[in-house]
Amino acid sequence: MTLLLPILVGFLAAVIGGLYLLGVFRRQRPGEPPLDKGLIPWMGHVLEFRKDTIKFLDRMKQKHGDVFTVQLGGFYLTFILDPLSLGTFVKESPEKLDFNTFARNLVERLFGYRSLGNEKQLLMKTSHKHLRGPGLEVLTHAMMCNLQNVMLHNTDSSTDQKTWLEDRLFKYSYKAVFRAGYLSLFGNASQNCEGSVEKAKEKDQAESETLFHEFRKYDQLVPNLAYGVLPPREKMEAERIKAFFWKALSMQKMKIKDNISRWVWDMQQGRQELGIKESMIDRYMLVLLWVSQGNTGPSAFWLLFFLMKHPEAMAAVREEVNRVLKESGQEVRRDGPLINLTCDMLMKTPILDSAVEETLRLTAAPLLVRSVLQDMTLKMANGCEYRIRKGDRMAVLPYSAVHLNPEIHPDPHSFKYDRFLNPDGSKKTDFYKGGKKVKYYSMPWGAGVSMCPGRFFANNELKQFVFLMLVYFDLELKNPDEKTPEYDVSRLGFGALHPVKDIQFRYSLRF
Repeated sequence: MTLLLPILVGFLAAVIGGLYLLGVFRRQRPGEPPLDKGLIPWMGHVLEFRKDTIKFLDRMKQKHGDVFTVQLGGFYLTFILDPLSLGTFVKESPEKLDFNTFARNLVERLFGYRSLGNEKQLLMKTSHKHLRGPGLEVLTHAMMCNLQNVMLHNTDSSTDQKTWLEDRLFKYSYKAVFRAGYLSLFGNASQNCEGSVEKAKEKDQAESETLFHEFRKYDQLVPNLAYGVLPPREKMEAERIKAFFWKALSMQKMKIKDNISRWVWDMQQGRQELGIKESMIDRYMLVLLWVSQGNTGPSAFWLLFFLMKHPEAMAAVREEVNRVLKESGQEVRRDGPLINLTCDMLMKTPILDSAVEETLRLTAAPLLVRSVLQDMTLKMANGCEYRIRKGDRMAVLPYSAVHLNPEIHPDPHSFKYDRFLNPDGSKKTDFYKGGKKVKYYSMPWGAGVSMCPGRFFANNELKQFVFLMLVYFDLELKNPDEKTPEYDVSRLGFGALHPVKDIQFRYSLRF
């Protein structure tokens, strides 16, 4: 009996501890947001959340209001859906709301990169130096050259007969932007190593093509990999692809490349100086590739689709593009030089800017998550206050709270290319909800400490792609009555949404 008692006590302690971890004993305390744990211990609402995040959050909002806490896979997340109350979330000190812990864990799960935790300053310093100002101009110029080489590689202007080419728009847009972006960041094949300029260009074409197809395979696995629910076979495939990229983007491979961007180069060198192993730096290169190219290609697809779907938008943007090109003293002509699309030219396109922002409003859906490091008070715009527990997480899905909010953006599901333009043609920044001005009226790049440091380059990539498509090609949907494809809801929270099906389009050289 004396031996049995400790065993029973230990067993009961284990059971109680297990139930505690499953969240069975958690209750809403006075002053806390409404708590909804779901019916399944520990998992909570994770299945419904993953199936359709927007519908789930809409249901929770109808049930609980603009602030509520839900259990998702062992974690408790407090969601904020009031666009007027996002300031606390965005501006709260990192001592209370921490982005880095969550981000580090996600990066390790997705890309195999284990951060030392002391790299934030390197990221901010390097990104500010090379993704803004003069550094951005250099990178934009490289992107312009590579994009034209990729887009015009298989075209033939030697015949007078107008030839229409057909392709799938999502694949075409994603591939063109990815390949040009990869070459701009990670460099070109060396003509000294390959023997000639022509052979170096051929290697660039072949290599970027191969990397794009492997990248697409991996990108399709990302949502399930992030949630840890990949089946064994797909998990093995994910590991294979990661190993492929660690080798393809390795520091040893970069040493024999030409025109590597200073951003990538300084990221490598800075980590070496921090004492990070070369094999781990190789893994970080996959992180850079995905964060820089995982969203621009899909966004380019949507932008081009919306323009072709809305003739008035296409006409307005094409007129603006042609005007800017003419003012620069350039023109596209048969056997003439490639155009020099500068940052200065890209700053003179307010109509295209509005079309880009409207496209991102409709199709960019990042999930912003912070870890709660200490008990804190969440202050809402209406004066209400909620106590938030240490160890929980806070989250905002701007797509649901802001982008599709009909009070801020009337008729929110429709594409309106001039939504972000004032009547005088200047950028519109004044949006309201209930008579109160909304500060965060568009958040495709995140906000606060988690705002994408590469947003200026990504924005330029989108504009360059569409600018060049419109000056070099005539293009149209194969089916003029094509309906806007539905979104793949599994991508909600991971940036740019993907269409559930691709769209056929036609294009031909204008000269």
